[in-house]
Amino acid sequence: MFRLTTYGRREWLGVSAIAAPLCALMAAGGVWLSAWFWAALVPTAAIWAWVLWFFRDPQRRPPQGEHLFVSPADGRVTDITPLGPDSSLGRRGVQVGIFMSVFDVHVNRSPCEGRIERVERRDGVFLDARDPHASARNESATIHIAHCRGGRDYPVVVRQIAGLVARRIVTDVRQGDQAPRGRRIGMIKFGSRVELMVCDELSPRVCVEIGLRVQAGRTVIVETREPKQ
Repeated sequence: MFRLTTYGRREWLGVSAIAAPLCALMAAGGVWLSAWFWAALVPTAAIWAWVLWFFRDPQRRPPQGEHLFVSPADGRVTDITPLGPDSSLGRRGVQVGIFMSVFDVHVNRSPCEGRIERVERRDGVFLDARDPHASARNESATIHIAHCRGGRDYPVVVRQIAGLVARRIVTDVRQGDQAPRGRRIGMIKFGSRVELMVCDELSPRVCVEIGLRVQAGRTVIVETREPKQ
């Protein structure tokens, strides 16, 4: 079943409120055979359909296994980077960057079971999300997740980064929320970048490679092991 995300309700309702009456009025005017009617209808209907398609929100069922971390976004893996102790994790780890084009599903999901510790928002510029400086300079929202394993919490970070076209980040979690793996946690509208960071204590093994296409809540990005003591 085709499902629309509530994160885009304002956009898809707004476009529908304009496009549907316009098409009805033109048809009611008896101009359905005229050339200008088709010239107006085709782009109007195309924009309407594209907006509805962009805000699609398919159901996703994460794979079984608490050691498996799923992708937080649909898109293409652009980089896999080791992190130092000064990273957003506050310790060493690994980062996987994912670029979402305007053709990808833009709903973001939690990569693992955990508790939301805090959400940090940062103002910034709007470089192309593929620019190597975008991670450090663009507007972003950083979601810190405490992932419990063996009675201890380990940091996991999901960062939503705005892009050249994307100008609005929606983050649908707050401090103290429980985030089951695969839960919807927000979206970035109209093309952007999402980063997943996992600490070294979880012995992360990256299961994807640069250039691979991934799906939020479905593709395994990282396989972890029992924490290092």
